[in-house]
Amino acid sequence: MPQKLKAGPQTSEISYFALFFFFYMLFRVTTLRNFDLHPMNYFFLASSAVSIALVASYLRLVTGARFAFREAALGQFVYLVLFSYAFFFRGFTGLSITIGAIATLFVAMQATGRIRWSEAFATPRHIIGPVGPLGEPPIRQ
Repeated sequence: MPQKLKAGPQTSEISYFALFFFFYMLFRVTTLRNFDLHPMNYFFLASSAVSIALVASYLRLVTGARFAFREAALGQFVYLVLFSYAFFFRGFTGLSITIGAIATLFVAMQATGRIRWSEAFATPRHIIGPVGPLGEPPIRQ
């Protein structure tokens, strides 16, 4: 028999899974593209996770419009909106999350299969000074 959904626990469960997968994909893509997101950037993104427009407009300033609107906004739509629908179909929630997790893992493995992780996470030693005004890249020698 159908049961009434309780909004509080339902919203909490949706947010947990959706944010986890969104931040995982965001971290993977920014690492591959060599975007340096500071934990403070992730803090601002988590505060505005209810709105794709806020996240995309913020990331546009940090990484550029192409990444912000294509990867981040699309990823947020998939993981925060489409993923949320799985929780409204009791009995299929686990299956939907499992399929979404396997699809996410497949995409991540295919996209990162040729990455040399020790090089990707290596600290560059040739950067001089802080990041310039308006997010300009640092001076390199």
